[in-house]
Amino acid sequence: MSLLWTSEALVAATDGRPLGPMPEGISGISIDSRSLQPGDAFFAIKGEAMDGHDFVTAAIKAGAGVLVVAEGKLPSLGRLTAPIIVVDDVLVALEKLGVAARARSQAKIIAVTGSAGKTTTKEALRHVLSAVGKVHASAQSFNNHWGVPLTLARMPADCDYAVFEIGMNHPDEIRPLVKMVRPHVAIVTMIAAAHLGFFRNLDEIAKAKAEIFEGLEPDGAAVLNRDDARFKLLYKMAQAASVEHIHGFGENARSTFKLVKCELHADHSDIVARISGHDIIARIGAPGRHMVQNVLAVLGAAHLVGADLDKVALALADLSAERGRGKRHVLRHPGGPISGRAGGPISSQAGGSITLIDESYNANPASMAAAMALLNATPVTGEGRRIAVLGDMLELGDHSAKLHAALADLIVGTGTRTVFLGGPEMRSLAEALPDDIRTEYRAGVEELKPVLLAALKPGDVVMIKSSKGIGFAKLVDALLGKFPAETTTSNQT
Repeated sequence: MSLLWTSEALVAATDGRPLGPMPEGISGISIDSRSLQPGDAFFAIKGEAMDGHDFVTAAIKAGAGVLVVAEGKLPSLGRLTAPIIVVDDVLVALEKLGVAARARSQAKIIAVTGSAGKTTTKEALRHVLSAVGKVHASAQSFNNHWGVPLTLARMPADCDYAVFEIGMNHPDEIRPLVKMVRPHVAIVTMIAAAHLGFFRNLDEIAKAKAEIFEGLEPDGAAVLNRDDARFKLLYKMAQAASVEHIHGFGENARSTFKLVKCELHADHSDIVARISGHDIIARIGAPGRHMVQNVLAVLGAAHLVGADLDKVALALADLSAERGRGKRHVLRHPGGPISGRAGGPISSQAGGSITLIDESYNANPASMAAAMALLNATPVTGEGRRIAVLGDMLELGDHSAKLHAALADLIVGTGTRTVFLGGPEMRSLAEALPDDIRTEYRAGVEELKPVLLAALKPGDVVMIKSSKGIGFAKLVDALLGKFPAETTTSNQT
C-alpha cells in the first residue's frame, strides 16, 4: 500500500490526539463512507445536511484505516474498533492537513476560478500536464470550503503539478482558500452573470474572483481573459494585490497568449496560438469556440510552469469530457437504420441515431450561449432537428426573469427551432420566444420527460442544459435508458 501520510505526520499536522494503535499510515482521505477505500482516513465532517460522525460505523465497515473525529462527539460514538485521531474541529483539522500538504510539496501549483469554464479548464490542465509529469487535481468540482482543503490534503508529496478549482457565490470565499493553495499561477477564465443573485453587478463578481490574486506565491503570475469586458478591472485588482506578472489570453492583439488562427468543426477545433512569441499548432479534441478560449489559458499556464508545450499541444487532441459538461452520446433510435464503417465506431451522423450533448451540470447566461453555439455547429442528418432542452439558471436573484427572457434572442440567432423548457424560471423564456420556434414548456423535469422522449426522431441532435439543482441529469438518464448507446465521444465543453 502506497502511503499518502504516515500516522505520525497525520497526527502532527491535524494537532490531534491519537487513540488506539495507529497503522503505519493511510493511503487516502475520505469524507464520504460510501466512496471510502480500505486504508483511507475518514474525516467525520459536519455539513449543512449531514454529520460525518453518524457514519463512522459505515466507515469502519468500509475499511477505514483511521477515524478523525471531534472531541465533543467522542462520548456519543461508543466503543469503536478502528484507530482514532481526536481533534477539536474536524473541518479545521482537514484544513491544517491541507496546509501541511502544501508546505511539503515541490509541485508547480495552478489555481483556476471564473464564472464559467473552471472545471473544463482544470480538467484540460490535468489532461495535458499528465503528458509531461505526475499531476494532482481536484475531483469533480471540489472547489468550496471543504473541497479545496480535501484536495490539498490528498495531494501526494511527489507530484510535479497540481491544479485546483476555486469557486464562490459570495465575497470573501476565495480569499481563505487561495491562501491555503498558494498557487504559482492563477487563472480567471471569464466574468459572467453567475451567482448574480448575491451581487449587485458584474463588477462585484469580478472583484470577488480577484481575491485569487491575494494567495499567489511571490513572483507568481495571473492569467486573465483579455477578451473579457472586465479585463481592465481584473488587471487593476491584480496590480493592487502586488502581482508583478500579469498575462492576457484571447484574440486581443496585446494578449501574451494569443489566438492567431482558429478553424471550428463539429467535433474538434484546429488552432494556431502564439504563446509568449512562439507559435503552437494544435488540434483540440473538444468542439466550441469557448473551449478554444479555455485552451489559450491552459497553454499559457503550462508555459508559465515550465511544461513542454510541444507535448502539451499534442495531448490536446484527445481531451475527454465529463458527465454533464459536454459529453456526447450517439444513441440508436428504433425509427431508422444505423450505418457505420464495419468494425469501426458508429458515426454521429448515422441515419437512425440521435446525438445527445449532456450539459446538465451547470448553467448561466455565458455558458448557455456557448452551449447553444455548440448545438448550432453540430450537424443533423435527414429530417433531424437541433433541439435545445433548457432548464433554470439558478442564483440570478432579481435579475432572473430578465436574463431567462434574454435567451430568446440567443436562440433566434441559431439554427435551433425546437425548444423544450422546464423549471419555474424558464417560463419567462417560454413567453419570450417567437411563434416560429416550437416550444414545449413544463413546470419541471418529471413533467417534461415523457414529452421529450416521445418527440425525438432519427437524426436529431439534442442538447440538455441547466443548473445542476434543477435535476436535468434525470433527462439524460432517461434518454440513455430508452435509446441504446452506440458510442460516447470525448468532446468537452
